[in-house]
Order: sequence, then C-alpha cells, then structure tokens
Amino acid sequence: MAEIQSTVAHANEIAGHEYLAFKLGAEEYGIDILKVQEIRGYEAVTRIANAPDFIKGVINLRGIIIPVVDMRIKFNLGEPVYDQFTVVIILNINGRIVGMVVDSVSDVTTLSPEQVKPAPEMGTAFSSDYMIGLGTIDERMLILVNIDKLMSSPEMGLMDQLAA
Repeated sequence: MAEIQSTVAHANEIAGHEYLAFKLGAEEYGIDILKVQEIRGYEAVTRIANAPDFIKGVINLRGIIIPVVDMRIKFNLGEPVYDQFTVVIILNINGRIVGMVVDSVSDVTTLSPEQVKPAPEMGTAFSSDYMIGLGTIDERMLILVNIDKLMSSPEMGLMDQLAA
C-alpha cells in the first residue's frame, strides 16, 4: 500500500502543480488551484466595526457569511482601485471559506518542480514565510503564495488557532 502511495505522490510531483495566477498592482501571484472554490466579480461588502483595514468586511455567499480580505491593502501595495477586472477569489482553507480581493485573475498555470525556484530572503512587508517560491514561465514570474499559511496566520485573525 505504501508503495502505491509513494508512486502516486511521485507521479503528482512530475505532473506539477496548478496555480491560479492573479495580479496585485504590477506583480503576478499564484496560489494552489485546489484551494480555490470559485471566482466572483467584486461586489459591495458589509463593513465590520473595528476590523483591520485589510478586512474589507463580509459578504453573504449562498447563506454563508464570509470575511473578505483585500490583498492590495494587506500587502501594502497602494490604494486599491475597484473596476470591472476586480475579482473576489473564494478560498476554502481547512474547511473555512474566505474571500480574497485581487486586481484581476489571468489564468491557471501548471508548473513543474523545475520551474519553481526558492524564494529569496528579503525584509519586506510580504514575509517569505508565506512564499512557496517563484514560478518561472518563459519571461513571466509568479510569486507563489502559501495561501493556507497566510490566511491562517495570527496577524490575519481569520482562523481559530489550533490548540497546541
């Protein structure tokens, strides 16, 4: 049984991972497509008093109230502009549904392990703790985000902390 699982895991590595590519300002980011539940156009949110700036508010998604995070504000990338390209990516992170506002979504890209380079250490607002690495496709570069780790981080305050 373990031999079969090992073979399946190896086949998955060779096949590569699929990432949803999205833009924030001039940069392109990628998140694991398996975390994406759906993509919706941006709509007005209900503000929550005393919520951090990056939490835009909440929306009602078919009877489920979900928090919506504006990633441009979270990553300190300037004033967000909401237009016809602005979308909300609905994520399923460990069974918790969260919305993420981005400037636009471009495509789904499959990256082989050779196309993913380790993230350099930089003292930036976007901690390399939340980066899987950099995906390179020809002249294009995707900043690959560990969306599980980012959305469940204590500073986001979105997920209940697991008991130690």
